[in-house]
Amino acid sequence: MFIDSHCHLDRLELDKLGMSLEQVIAAAEKRQIEHLLCVSVSLAEFAAMADLVQPFTGVSISCGEHPLHQEGTVDELQLLKLASAERVVAVGETGLDYFYSPESKATQQDAFVKHISVARQLTKPLIIHTRDARTDTIALLKSHQAENAGGVLHCFTESYEMAKAALDLGFYISISGIMTFRNAAELRDVVKKLPLDRLLIETDAPYLAPVPHRGKTNQPAYVTDVAAAIAEVKAVSITELASATTENFYRLFPLAQRRRLVA
Repeated sequence: MFIDSHCHLDRLELDKLGMSLEQVIAAAEKRQIEHLLCVSVSLAEFAAMADLVQPFTGVSISCGEHPLHQEGTVDELQLLKLASAERVVAVGETGLDYFYSPESKATQQDAFVKHISVARQLTKPLIIHTRDARTDTIALLKSHQAENAGGVLHCFTESYEMAKAALDLGFYISISGIMTFRNAAELRDVVKKLPLDRLLIETDAPYLAPVPHRGKTNQPAYVTDVAAAIAEVKAVSITELASATTENFYRLFPLAQRRRLVA
């Protein structure tokens, strides 16, 4: 069985897929995907996201605000209240993105620190977005004792040195369909070096559809294609890859319950 450890079901372009959300979930089940983590990018949209996925028993949710979706400072008390909900298994996504928004570094860093604080208070792991911010990401994780909450660097595209620094703090690394892209040779080299017991797989749907679905709207069912590509690079069977990444997911997110996507 597989797990899509990071997707955005509330942002799926269902009209482009020509599917309902129920059909998207059914397609994932058909490809032996047993659990999805639907990740929050906006506190303002959190309630609507939570309501959307409520019918699906095998879908967990996170709570947080993406660094590129911030319109100002994050209200830590609001984040704490929302992230305290029982079905919330993680805090985020949060982090730093200096590639698209270098001008908002200070605001991003303030929000990141608040997310780390909430994660520590709730003992819920962090979901971290990081791009072109290697030094500051690791520095803030260290200086604010983020290892006490744990977490994952999702959709990882950075260097092995950064991955190693995160691994040394007890974090996991999640790989998306980007590694199947023709120009991702450096990332594939990183994936070769990552320990199997600290690896997660994801789609980041509706974004970043893997080969052979490039150019289409991404969906959770495609996480098996990501898994197949990783298994090939790491020279392990897809069965071994699926088993390891599934166990890693439940170890990192202990509040996520093993059950069918639909009751």
